[in-house]
Amino acid sequence: MKLSKPEEVGFSSERLVRINDFMKRYVEGGKAAGLVTLVARRGNIIFFDKFGYQDIATKTPIELETIFRIYSMTKPITSIAFMMLFERGLVRLEDPLSRFVPQFKKTKVFGKDRKLLDLDREITIHDLLIHTAGLSYGGVEETKIPVDELYDKADLFNTNINLEEMVHRIATLPLAYQPGTVWHYSVATDVVGYLIEIIADMPLPDYLNEKIFKPLGMVDTAFSVPPEKADRLSTLYGKTEDSELAVLDNTIGGNYFKVHLHLGGSGLVSTMSDYYRFAQLILNKGKLEGVRLLGTKTMELMTANHLPLALLPISMGDPMPGFGFGLGFSVMMNVPLSGMMGSVGLHGWGGWAKTHFWVDPQEQIIGILMMQYIPKGTYQVTNDFRTAVYQALVE
Repeated sequence: MKLSKPEEVGFSSERLVRINDFMKRYVEGGKAAGLVTLVARRGNIIFFDKFGYQDIATKTPIELETIFRIYSMTKPITSIAFMMLFERGLVRLEDPLSRFVPQFKKTKVFGKDRKLLDLDREITIHDLLIHTAGLSYGGVEETKIPVDELYDKADLFNTNINLEEMVHRIATLPLAYQPGTVWHYSVATDVVGYLIEIIADMPLPDYLNEKIFKPLGMVDTAFSVPPEKADRLSTLYGKTEDSELAVLDNTIGGNYFKVHLHLGGSGLVSTMSDYYRFAQLILNKGKLEGVRLLGTKTMELMTANHLPLALLPISMGDPMPGFGFGLGFSVMMNVPLSGMMGSVGLHGWGGWAKTHFWVDPQEQIIGILMMQYIPKGTYQVTNDFRTAVYQALVE
């Protein structure tokens, strides 16, 4: 990647180097194995650096083309892929989910005393995209609600099933909430991935590759890692009872070499350079280097807040004041209330292993952080990175 001089786009080179100061503290403090960071403004990459290791045991340095499990940073990609079908008139946001998966017509709601209640209204496609469908995540998430026991028993993430089977199992489970009444992060985007397969009449990996990855030149983004790239996949680390920086096996992190279940909500791997191209497409409102995937108004629709005040603040275990949610992205609505640096309209999302990106349309800034550490809430590394970026903005 070609680097531009920060001063040409209003950043201070001297202050931007402070990003490395915080990366060094996390690595040398034993809180992270390695990190890769990128900052761009107005289409110019002004910072792109690495610190630490891809694998500590072998002393393999983390590289700019290291492959990362991006987990929920898959969601914006799947959401954009779905909206490409929306633009073709093949689906509407107000359509009931049961139009495509009839099993959801019989779905119930998990009420008090485990009593099953009828739906007040059906789940819509819009509900899925903004996480108001009433679905949940089961034991995968760090906070649990009563219905999650049933999710866990359903074994939704069994690697021997396919996406169709997963969604059909979801349809047999009661909802945690009536549709449209609560924002609750869930398997909704996995359901969206299955809808893509139905509407486009092709497997999700093939659709994403044909419609997004190839057109954008995202050569290392996929649901699995081919043998010739295996040495580039970062080791996954996390906090356990015995260590702050333990190696986590495939039981926790997933097997990315033999993949049968293609999760539209969390299944992709990618690199910093690949995801930057995707983020730049978002900042450019659907276009990158002459390739247009979505119209400008569609991108504006996706990156606006869709939640009424009654459903705010959104919460991922802890409340996220100042943020709403669009079609696949969190959206900053109130900067002081959020307690973070940024601008109104900033949008983005992160992954389970602390990968994170944001796009700031007002300042024309992209920030991306790649690392591999679970659980995501252990350290405030993403907030520290954002502070380090914005403190270097001088124009």
